[in-house]
Amino acid sequence: MIVERGANRFVNADCVSAALEYLADGSVDLIVTDPPYGIGGDELHKHYNRDERFVVEGYVEVDARRYAEFSRAWIAQAERVLRPGGQIYVVSGYTNLPDVLNALRATTLREVNHVIWKYNFGVYTSRKFVSSHYHILYYAKPGSPRTFNLECRFARDERADGGGSSSYRDREDVWTINREYKPGRKKNKNELPIALLEKMLLYSSNEGDLVCDFFMGGGSTAVACVGLNRRFAGFEVSPHIFRDVLGAVDRAAPGGLLAEPAKRGAVVENRGKRWSSGDVRAVLERYDELAATGAAKKRIVGALATEFGRGPWAIAKVIKDRA
Repeated sequence: MIVERGANRFVNADCVSAALEYLADGSVDLIVTDPPYGIGGDELHKHYNRDERFVVEGYVEVDARRYAEFSRAWIAQAERVLRPGGQIYVVSGYTNLPDVLNALRATTLREVNHVIWKYNFGVYTSRKFVSSHYHILYYAKPGSPRTFNLECRFARDERADGGGSSSYRDREDVWTINREYKPGRKKNKNELPIALLEKMLLYSSNEGDLVCDFFMGGGSTAVACVGLNRRFAGFEVSPHIFRDVLGAVDRAAPGGLLAEPAKRGAVVENRGKRWSSGDVRAVLERYDELAATGAAKKRIVGALATEFGRGPWAIAKVIKDRA
């Protein structure tokens, strides 16, 4: 079954055969996906005392014995459909991580980062350390520059609470993002939080780009794409879960996540632009004018950064160089 919602396409079928039929070579800008982990996910509640009453039925697990073959098959299709410069984020547990890495390394795709996603709600243990992280394998297809929106969430000069750069912290390769707790509400077995997806989509795609999810699950990637004005194509083999994805997408507000007061610093207009002698002179003249009013240096630097479209550190350096 194939369902279209505007520029978005949803296919209820195995991702390998569906990708071959519905996605042309080099047609996708970004893939974000969370494949089955091959660890008996359809029976985890028997081991971890999970309450399955609100979990969507129809989860399809992959036999661990064929996980390597399964990984090679779908990742080969991912490589095919990505455009040159296109990127992929694969969320993986550690049990079958070698199979996923081997499949990625057998392609032309190149590793950008191996991110650790730390989350809450780790499974309680008493005889070993608590497992509270997943792996996010971030790869890109060579042949063209890849999208990386450096200031999509924080300006480079934006300061974090307690000091330091907000942008630097946000770009570290260990991400602490809590899973979404949904007591008494319907959920998928392995549902990614919107905050995690929003981060990947903002850094690695632009509005109007085509984003694909090979394993839609709860539909979080699709919902995030709608909220961030990205086009979406996704596959889900389970009919039960597929119906729930469509409902979640229909409830999502187009552009709704862009309208939220998220932590995104404004792009500095003249960052990286060469300083002319006239630029330096103008900044110093305005500095002297504002200093004559008795304003504090820190406040003056902030005002000049806004006025001249430069970062505060660049303004401060001009002033220091004169001294």
